[in-house]
Amino acid sequence: MKARLDHIGIAVTGLAEALAFYKEALGLDVSAPHDVPSEQVRAVFVPVGESSLELLEATTLDSPIGRFVERHGPGLHHITLTVPDLDAALASLASRGVKLIDQQPRPGAHGSRVAFVHPSAAGGVLLELKQEPAAP
Repeated sequence: MKARLDHIGIAVTGLAEALAFYKEALGLDVSAPHDVPSEQVRAVFVPVGESSLELLEATTLDSPIGRFVERHGPGLHHITLTVPDLDAALASLASRGVKLIDQQPRPGAHGSRVAFVHPSAAGGVLLELKQEPAAP
């Protein structure tokens, strides 16, 4: 499985406050906010070199990000690796007995497909695998 670092997800309590730091204090470019209704989250991407930071704000308190912030506070949430074939990557991991949160891909931001690997299998880190949408 050939993978590359796509982005690092950071849970925030509010995008406005987070953008005050990343955009205004650091002077970084940011994308327009993008809602991912299936995850009940609003995301902003901050390109940094060939990868990005993904700032994640819960749109409901009972969303995965809302529950994460409630339990742990804001901070590092996940690391995302892009893979060329998500189905093959999941099959390979499953055949090795790797604990997966998602057995099947689900919709991600910007038309991508994603699946999560359980932190217990990845050194305590929530790992997201992502496949970019097919080029038109």
